[in-house]
Amino acid sequence: MPRPTIPDRRETLLDVAERLVLDRGFDAMSVQSVADAAGVSKGGVYREFAGKHELLDAVLQRSTARLGDRVDALTAHLPRPVPLSALYRAGVEALLDDPLMSAAVLDDRAVLGDHVRAVGPDRYRARFRWITGHIEELRAAGQVRADVDPEAVSLALSSVTIGLLSASALIGPLTSDQLRAALGVVAELVRVGIDGGRGGAGTIPDEEER
Repeated sequence: MPRPTIPDRRETLLDVAERLVLDRGFDAMSVQSVADAAGVSKGGVYREFAGKHELLDAVLQRSTARLGDRVDALTAHLPRPVPLSALYRAGVEALLDDPLMSAAVLDDRAVLGDHVRAVGPDRYRARFRWITGHIEELRAAGQVRADVDPEAVSLALSSVTIGLLSASALIGPLTSDQLRAALGVVAELVRVGIDGGRGGAGTIPDEEER
Protein backbone atom coordinates (compact mmCIF):
# COMPACT_ATOMS: atom_id res chain seq x y z
CA MET A 1 0.00 0.00 0.00
CA PRO A 2 1.54 3.36 -1.01
CA ARG A 3 2.36 5.81 1.74
CA PRO A 4 0.28 9.01 1.90
CA THR A 5 1.66 12.13 0.28
CA ILE A 6 3.20 14.55 2.77
CA PRO A 7 2.71 18.28 2.12
CA ASP A 8 6.00 20.21 1.92
CA ARG A 9 7.90 16.94 1.78
CA ARG A 10 11.26 18.60 1.25
CA GLU A 11 10.92 20.81 4.34
CA THR A 12 9.69 17.87 6.37
CA LEU A 13 12.74 15.83 5.35
CA LEU A 14 15.04 18.71 6.24
CA ASP A 15 13.39 19.04 9.66
CA VAL A 16 13.75 15.33 10.33
CA ALA A 17 17.35 15.17 9.08
CA GLU A 18 18.39 18.10 11.26
CA ARG A 19 16.83 16.47 14.33
CA LEU A 20 18.48 13.11 13.61
CA VAL A 21 21.90 14.65 12.98
CA LEU A 22 21.74 16.47 16.31
CA ASP A 23 20.43 13.39 18.15
CA ARG A 24 22.62 10.69 16.58
CA GLY A 25 25.34 12.40 14.55
CA PHE A 26 25.68 12.39 10.77
CA ASP A 27 27.56 9.08 10.56
CA ALA A 28 24.78 7.22 12.38
CA MET A 29 22.05 8.84 10.32
CA SER A 30 20.90 7.05 7.17
CA VAL A 31 18.53 7.82 4.33
CA GLN A 32 16.35 5.00 5.62
CA SER A 33 16.21 6.49 9.13
CA VAL A 34 15.16 9.84 7.69
CA ALA A 35 12.49 8.15 5.58
CA ASP A 36 11.17 6.19 8.56
CA ALA A 37 11.05 9.22 10.84
CA ALA A 38 9.35 11.34 8.16
CA GLY A 39 6.85 8.63 7.26
CA VAL A 40 7.87 8.43 3.59
CA SER A 41 9.50 5.76 1.48
CA LYS A 42 13.25 5.69 0.96
CA GLY A 43 12.57 6.50 -2.68
CA GLY A 44 10.69 9.59 -1.52
CA VAL A 45 13.88 10.89 0.08
CA TYR A 46 15.89 10.16 -3.06
CA ARG A 47 13.37 12.07 -5.15
CA GLU A 48 14.37 15.17 -3.21
CA PHE A 49 18.05 14.52 -2.48
CA ALA A 50 20.76 12.47 -4.20
CA GLY A 51 22.02 11.04 -0.91
CA LYS A 52 22.67 11.79 2.73
CA HIS A 53 25.56 14.18 2.08
CA GLU A 54 23.36 16.21 -0.24
CA LEU A 55 20.60 16.11 2.38
CA LEU A 56 22.90 17.51 5.08
CA ASP A 57 24.21 20.14 2.66
CA ALA A 58 20.63 21.33 2.22
CA VAL A 59 20.09 21.29 6.00
CA LEU A 60 23.22 23.41 6.53
CA GLN A 61 22.24 25.83 3.76
CA ARG A 62 18.84 26.30 5.35
CA SER A 63 20.44 26.79 8.76
CA THR A 64 22.84 29.37 7.33
CA ALA A 65 19.89 31.29 5.92
CA ARG A 66 18.15 31.03 9.29
CA LEU A 67 21.26 32.40 10.97
CA GLY A 68 21.37 35.31 8.54
CA ASP A 69 17.72 36.11 9.20
CA ARG A 70 18.40 36.14 12.95
CA VAL A 71 21.35 38.52 12.52
CA ASP A 72 19.21 40.78 10.31
CA ALA A 73 16.51 40.86 13.00
CA LEU A 74 19.00 41.68 15.75
CA THR A 75 20.55 44.53 13.75
CA ALA A 76 17.41 45.90 12.06
CA HIS A 77 17.37 49.00 14.29
CA LEU A 78 20.98 49.94 13.51
CA PRO A 79 22.39 52.27 10.82
CA ARG A 80 23.69 50.84 7.55
CA PRO A 81 26.24 49.50 7.06
CA VAL A 82 25.90 47.79 10.44
CA PRO A 83 28.80 48.68 12.78
CA LEU A 84 31.31 45.84 12.95
CA SER A 85 31.08 45.30 16.71
CA ALA A 86 27.28 45.09 16.53
CA LEU A 87 27.44 42.68 13.61
CA TYR A 88 29.90 40.54 15.55
CA ARG A 89 27.69 40.49 18.66
CA ALA A 90 24.63 39.59 16.61
CA GLY A 91 26.47 36.81 14.80
CA VAL A 92 27.70 35.33 18.08
CA GLU A 93 24.22 35.48 19.60
CA ALA A 94 22.63 33.82 16.59
CA LEU A 95 25.34 31.17 16.36
CA LEU A 96 25.22 30.16 20.01
CA ASP A 97 21.43 29.87 19.81
CA ASP A 98 21.60 27.48 16.84
CA PRO A 99 22.93 24.01 17.79
CA LEU A 100 23.48 22.83 14.22
CA MET A 101 25.35 25.93 13.10
CA SER A 102 27.47 25.81 16.24
CA ALA A 103 28.44 22.26 15.30
CA ALA A 104 29.24 23.34 11.74
CA VAL A 105 31.55 26.13 12.92
CA LEU A 106 33.21 23.88 15.48
CA ASP A 107 33.79 21.01 13.02
CA ASP A 108 32.16 18.88 15.70
CA ARG A 109 32.65 15.37 14.31
CA ALA A 110 30.33 13.94 16.92
CA VAL A 111 27.57 15.78 15.05
CA LEU A 112 28.77 16.23 11.47
CA GLY A 113 31.02 13.16 11.28
CA ASP A 114 32.42 12.34 7.84
CA HIS A 115 30.63 15.33 6.38
CA VAL A 116 33.25 17.61 7.96
CA ARG A 117 35.95 16.05 5.76
CA ALA A 118 33.71 15.81 2.71
CA VAL A 119 32.75 19.49 2.72
CA GLY A 120 36.17 20.96 3.46
CA PRO A 121 36.84 24.58 4.37
CA ASP A 122 34.64 26.26 1.76
CA ARG A 123 31.93 27.18 4.24
CA TYR A 124 34.53 29.16 6.25
CA ARG A 125 35.98 30.87 3.19
CA ALA A 126 32.62 32.19 2.06
CA ARG A 127 31.96 33.68 5.49
CA PHE A 128 35.49 35.09 5.64
CA ARG A 129 35.05 36.80 2.25
CA TRP A 130 31.69 38.24 3.32
CA ILE A 131 33.09 39.72 6.54
CA THR A 132 36.06 41.17 4.64
CA GLY A 133 33.68 42.83 2.18
CA HIS A 134 31.56 44.27 4.96
CA ILE A 135 34.62 45.80 6.64
CA GLU A 136 35.67 47.30 3.29
CA GLU A 137 32.20 48.85 3.03
CA LEU A 138 32.48 50.26 6.56
CA ARG A 139 35.92 51.70 5.81
CA ALA A 140 34.67 53.35 2.63
CA ALA A 141 31.82 54.90 4.65
CA GLY A 142 34.29 56.22 7.22
CA GLN A 143 32.81 54.03 9.95
CA VAL A 144 36.04 52.25 10.88
CA ARG A 145 39.58 53.54 11.15
CA ALA A 146 41.12 54.35 7.79
CA ASP A 147 44.23 52.27 8.55
CA VAL A 148 42.23 49.09 9.13
CA ASP A 149 43.18 46.14 6.92
CA PRO A 150 39.79 44.46 6.24
CA GLU A 151 41.26 41.05 5.44
CA ALA A 152 43.47 41.05 8.54
CA VAL A 153 40.56 42.04 10.79
CA SER A 154 38.31 39.40 9.21
CA LEU A 155 40.95 36.72 9.73
CA ALA A 156 41.55 37.78 13.33
CA LEU A 157 37.86 37.81 14.21
CA SER A 158 37.18 34.48 12.51
CA SER A 159 40.15 32.85 14.25
CA VAL A 160 39.26 34.25 17.67
CA THR A 161 35.63 33.16 17.33
CA ILE A 162 36.49 29.62 16.25
CA GLY A 163 39.14 29.41 18.96
CA LEU A 164 36.77 30.51 21.72
CA LEU A 165 34.01 28.22 20.54
CA SER A 166 36.52 25.35 20.58
CA ALA A 167 37.71 26.20 24.10
CA SER A 168 35.43 23.68 25.80
CA ALA A 169 37.31 20.81 24.17
CA LEU A 170 40.66 22.21 25.30
CA ILE A 171 40.16 23.63 28.79
CA GLY A 172 37.00 21.90 29.94
CA PRO A 173 33.25 22.41 29.65
CA LEU A 174 32.10 26.01 29.33
CA THR A 175 28.58 27.34 29.53
CA SER A 176 26.93 29.43 26.84
CA ASP A 177 26.99 32.37 29.23
CA GLN A 178 30.77 32.04 29.64
CA LEU A 179 31.25 31.95 25.88
CA ARG A 180 28.94 34.91 25.36
CA ALA A 181 30.87 36.88 27.97
CA ALA A 182 34.24 36.09 26.37
CA LEU A 183 33.01 36.88 22.89
CA GLY A 184 31.44 40.05 24.27
CA VAL A 185 34.92 41.14 25.34
CA VAL A 186 36.07 40.70 21.73
CA ALA A 187 33.12 42.73 20.48
CA GLU A 188 33.96 45.53 22.92
CA LEU A 189 37.58 45.55 21.75
CA VAL A 190 36.30 45.86 18.17
CA ARG A 191 33.99 48.72 19.18
CA VAL A 192 36.79 50.68 20.82
CA GLY A 193 39.69 49.79 18.56
CA ILE A 194 38.11 49.46 15.12
CA ASP A 195 34.70 51.13 15.23
CA GLY A 196 36.51 53.99 16.96
CA GLY A 197 34.50 53.78 20.18
CA ARG A 198 31.42 55.34 18.59
CA GLY A 199 29.17 55.50 21.66
CA GLY A 200 26.29 53.03 21.63
CA ALA A 201 25.69 53.01 17.87
CA GLY A 202 26.58 49.38 17.68
CA THR A 203 24.58 48.14 20.63
CA ILE A 204 22.55 44.95 20.40
CA PRO A 205 19.72 44.98 22.95
CA ASP A 206 19.93 42.53 25.82
CA GLU A 207 17.49 39.62 25.91
CA GLU A 208 15.18 41.37 28.39
CA GLU A 209 15.05 44.43 26.13
CA ARG A 210 13.92 42.49 23.05
